[in-house]
Amino acid sequence: MSAAAAELRRDAPPFVPPHPPRHSRMPPVPELLRLLRRSFLDIWPRAAFERDFLHRRVLLRDVFICNSPATVQEAFLEHAATYERKSPQMRHALKPLLGDGLFISDGPLWKERRRVVAPVTHVSRLAELCPPITEAAAERAEAWAARNPSAPIDMLAEMGHLTAEIICRTIFGRQLGGQAAASVVSAFAEYQGAVGQTDLISLLGLPDWMPRWQPPRARRASRRIAAVLDKLIDGVLSAPSGEASLIRSMAEGVNPATGQRMDREAFRNEAAVLFMAGHETTANTLAWAWYLLSQCPHAAARVGQEAAALGGPATFADLPRLPFTRAVVEETLRLYPPVPLLAREAVTEGELAGRRVPKGSLVIAVPWLLHRHAKLWREPDAFRPERFLPGGEAATKPRYVWIPFAIGPRVCTGAAFGLTEAVLCLATLAARFAPKLVPGTEVYPVCRLTLRPGDSLPMLLERRADG
Repeated sequence: MSAAAAELRRDAPPFVPPHPPRHSRMPPVPELLRLLRRSFLDIWPRAAFERDFLHRRVLLRDVFICNSPATVQEAFLEHAATYERKSPQMRHALKPLLGDGLFISDGPLWKERRRVVAPVTHVSRLAELCPPITEAAAERAEAWAARNPSAPIDMLAEMGHLTAEIICRTIFGRQLGGQAAASVVSAFAEYQGAVGQTDLISLLGLPDWMPRWQPPRARRASRRIAAVLDKLIDGVLSAPSGEASLIRSMAEGVNPATGQRMDREAFRNEAAVLFMAGHETTANTLAWAWYLLSQCPHAAARVGQEAAALGGPATFADLPRLPFTRAVVEETLRLYPPVPLLAREAVTEGELAGRRVPKGSLVIAVPWLLHRHAKLWREPDAFRPERFLPGGEAATKPRYVWIPFAIGPRVCTGAAFGLTEAVLCLATLAARFAPKLVPGTEVYPVCRLTLRPGDSLPMLLERRADG
């Protein structure tokens, strides 16, 4: 599309991407559980996108939904100790993959691990962590250039392989990482498709120690991932010296409270957390961004022009020159937050929004609702990257209206890394390509463990005229 034609589109109605239909009222419990087994996104009534606080009893457990910046702050910051524990469903769904890893642990263990793990991906280390991002994105651009442009690619899988390659190189180093990316991507996709989405045992008020059944396919996938990670860790830690990597940083990290280092099992669990959080969420964000840009030509042209002006693959130093590309990523995270439901279990009795919260209740913040709240956003379902530019709509919002990386003490330790990774990858590839959705493809958001555009996203790799 020419620059003039793209400019004409700026005044066109904004693109409203797909979302599940909204019910007139919350479905009854049997229907609610049926819908939950398919996707977390399919259960919500229209009122959930307008109210500040919601309560529902599901079987024998109370569920409270914090749906405003004030109630989110009250639960996840002011009373974080009461609501720090992840929900039983999330813990049991991810335990086969992550063991006692940071994402699902709590209490003293979580505090000890976080002291060691958090500095590994701290924002102060971004500059040294970014070269593998630039390298892998540039290699992907070359691979795309060698492809037949009339042959569709699965953009969801492509972004999964790209971000897995990046996280492999970042965690395990350039020499070891790339060999394992494809195996972990396919195994995690298999695991996510098989793992249970509801925890009837906990909803019935039964104890946490009761075993939860997982399908054999999920157990096989978790064993495949563990075997790959163990092999990679062996390669890094058995070497007398080597290049910098996150695993080596964790191996050398000491818990300041105990003076001790993590043991081998802890390494594996935290490596799994970094891998899963580092590749899956960013891959989904990039896949959604490509889809949104394919339906919004003027935004795609603006990203392409901004990226092409760099004159080469995007680097950490180029970030200030990519404000619109960053805005596209942030708007994508608003519309399709990779983890659209943040569920906690009340470890003691508490109070929220003036209401008693019994011990064991589920307290939930739902980015899917908060990011599309009718009282908080103008045209909340529309794709408008401009709202995240300096001085745009997002700059006027209260804190905690946009929470794609969670909030409070359990905020994602790799948030800055993930956002930077998405911007650099998008820019490097958009400088040369403007992917288009394969005609006739229907895109529909589905959330199981994470929010994906279905099982695949077929696209054609159209070259930019000046790319």
